[in-house]
Amino acid sequence: MIVFPAIDLKGGEVVRLAEGDMDRATVYGDNPAAQAMLFAESGAEHLHVVDLDGSFAGEGRNRAAVEAIIEAFPGYVQLGGGIRDAKAVEGWFGLGVARVVMGSAALKNPEFVKEMAREWEGGIVVAVDAKDGMVATEGWAEVSDVPVVDLARRFEDAGVAALLFTDIGRDGLLKGVNIDATVDLARRVDIPVIASGGVKGLSDIHILALHAHEGIEGVITGRALYEGKLDLAAAIQMGARAETRA
Repeated sequence: MIVFPAIDLKGGEVVRLAEGDMDRATVYGDNPAAQAMLFAESGAEHLHVVDLDGSFAGEGRNRAAVEAIIEAFPGYVQLGGGIRDAKAVEGWFGLGVARVVMGSAALKNPEFVKEMAREWEGGIVVAVDAKDGMVATEGWAEVSDVPVVDLARRFEDAGVAALLFTDIGRDGLLKGVNIDATVDLARRVDIPVIASGGVKGLSDIHILALHAHEGIEGVITGRALYEGKLDLAAAIQMGARAETRA
């Protein structure tokens, strides 16, 4: 099971939001590339980066910071935030991003996302962001009437690399991952699931690792790392020991 340390970008700075609210941002640094290197030094081979400004604008806003992260980080960078057209997808892959995360586009233009998944084999991750079980979009500013599982199932057999499932009500609050909802989703679809939102410590990593064989590919953690509540090296080791699904 992969542990993805997260770098969320707002105005070129490393931040974390509470429940996706841009007005509730905590700044953790002004050098994203240096932060990426710190994660690499702790053993991270995968990194999850979010262009928060891009999520709300619908187009890339932190390109320079992302470019600096890619140059500094020796592993794989997974990027999300406002990626909604073919030009943006191609541009990020051309810059060196390993996987692109698409959320709003997955709900509003699923055929386009499927087309991207076919064109960029193994490179497209669909973000399934949930508020009370329903899909949220536009940087979580809008909540749809589409159940999470229904959206996820639209992408089975589409070549999507993974589903990124976030419980918005827990994100950035250190409340603990919504284990039940995450595992339930993994059991109901044939696409690997990445857990996100609310990681509070090693206990979350341990429980998710126990379900790795049911389709949990990884977990994203941010605030717990920045506030010293989770040791990244220990989390990575625990994830590496998890049984994966055959």
